[in-house]
Amino acid sequence: MSEGQKGFMQKIIGTGLSGLVGSRIVELLKNKFEFIDFSLDTGVNILDTASLETAFELNKDAIAVLHLAAFTDTNAAWEQRGNKEGLCYQLNVIGTKNILYLAQKYNQQLIYISTDFIFDGAKNTPYLETDTPNPIEWYGETKYLGEKVITDSGFTNYNISRITYPYRAEFETKVDIIRKVIAKLKNKEEVKMFSDQICTYTFIDDIAQALGYFIENKTTGTYHLVGSSSHSPYDMCLKIAEVFDFDKSLISASSLEDYLKSQPEGSRPWQKTLITSNQKATNLGLNFKTLIEGLEEIKHQSF
Repeated sequence: MSEGQKGFMQKIIGTGLSGLVGSRIVELLKNKFEFIDFSLDTGVNILDTASLETAFELNKDAIAVLHLAAFTDTNAAWEQRGNKEGLCYQLNVIGTKNILYLAQKYNQQLIYISTDFIFDGAKNTPYLETDTPNPIEWYGETKYLGEKVITDSGFTNYNISRITYPYRAEFETKVDIIRKVIAKLKNKEEVKMFSDQICTYTFIDDIAQALGYFIENKTTGTYHLVGSSSHSPYDMCLKIAEVFDFDKSLISASSLEDYLKSQPEGSRPWQKTLITSNQKATNLGLNFKTLIEGLEEIKHQSF
């Protein structure tokens, strides 16, 4: 694409664009939008209000801000629980507050990427956008507090997109749970996974297409951008073996309940059932693959 053509594209400010999800969004949407990377690599720290304000001022013609940057290590977050000076709270809450202030100032649509970890995992039916969050660990709590910073602000030009267990075909910097299992089974290593926990695995390409739609249509509100099927981690492994023709005898089941009983007092709690509904997003005509469909697609993209 020539510089001339690029000049006609609408500009999107993005945080976290070098990560597992963000980098794929850029790959898939770079012919639609010009992404401006706000990161430490480009000299922008979302916790440094002066450098952040300068960066926004230079890009005040951007139509939207895609805020992916977050502290996502759930175990490390748990070690920081209750600590508002910790990096988890600072990035997920204060960083979001800083981004919101400037998106408001320049009247740019703010798209905040959140998570199903804002829920407690005690519901046996799919979580809807209308369900009341009740986080049980610090990562989920800080992400929910980030949501509240936005929803309580009075600013209406926002979109909160919650994503769950994202995976993609290739990305060397960070290996997602699906590719970890693929690598182990490919190497004929044994894999043991919980059979009494349910998760919703999401193909990142579907997230990217949905976000492109939200930007183009200025869609506001809260949406679940998640896969169209939910599975136990054990069942997820069996599906991978099925699609990639790996040896299923390498896969065995374990119990989350037993694991939690074996942990010392004060260990991080785990959500047991995180089935998340994408019905609200699919009602807009957006499509999200089932796990089998997503696995078939990454197999196609990888080989």
